[in-house]
Amino acid sequence: MSKVDEAIWSKEGYQKRSAVQHMFAEIAPTYDRLNSILSLRLHHRWRRIAVSTLKLEEGTAALDLCCGTGDFLMPLRKAVGQTGQVVGVDFCLPMLGLAREKVREPLSLGDACVLPMASSQFDAVSVGWGIRNVPDIDQAHREAVRVLKPGGRFASLDMARPRNKLLRLISELLFNRFVPVLGALFGKGTAYTYLPKSTQRFLSREDLAASMESAGFENVRCKDLFLGNICIHYAQKPGGLTR
Repeated sequence: MSKVDEAIWSKEGYQKRSAVQHMFAEIAPTYDRLNSILSLRLHHRWRRIAVSTLKLEEGTAALDLCCGTGDFLMPLRKAVGQTGQVVGVDFCLPMLGLAREKVREPLSLGDACVLPMASSQFDAVSVGWGIRNVPDIDQAHREAVRVLKPGGRFASLDMARPRNKLLRLISELLFNRFVPVLGALFGKGTAYTYLPKSTQRFLSREDLAASMESAGFENVRCKDLFLGNICIHYAQKPGGLTR
């Protein structure tokens, strides 16, 4: 078992939270650059597509979970306009420090499983490449439901395994070899060994949707991007007006 396996996969609950938090603090300085390389600079487009599923209007309020360096906050701000509210929350202080350099939105240090926000406060909640890293996915989904207003929408953007077997084989072969090598070039080889493994161990599309439904979401749907290597799950909290 590799060091990254011992550091993260052998741990649960608070111990996993602490290990992942430490990992993201370590890669924070190079995170944006590597993210752009690995996504071929498409991650901004994918975020805009995810935000479009939220159907936000001028003056509404949005929360971005696991906001990292803040790249989801910009399309959210554009969607809600100058009169709207956008808040980011992340449990990694170095990531929030980088987000502060990009945006002027309120940022909060907090855990996606125990959000420091009041119930029924937001019209929309987004999360990008974050749910697979939380210690309790079901609890994170329940918290997203809690802080949403009735009828509020949720969008989760993350890695996925292509449905096509041949594409999945090629993708995983490239991802498992290329990502750690690229990470090593930036001195972050151990952390970037975790990233492809986290994709393979992540819930299937169906299991992730089931977790969202169990938490209280309805109308759960998903949309594949990038030949099925990226997937957006989106849903709605019951109640309110259907938009």
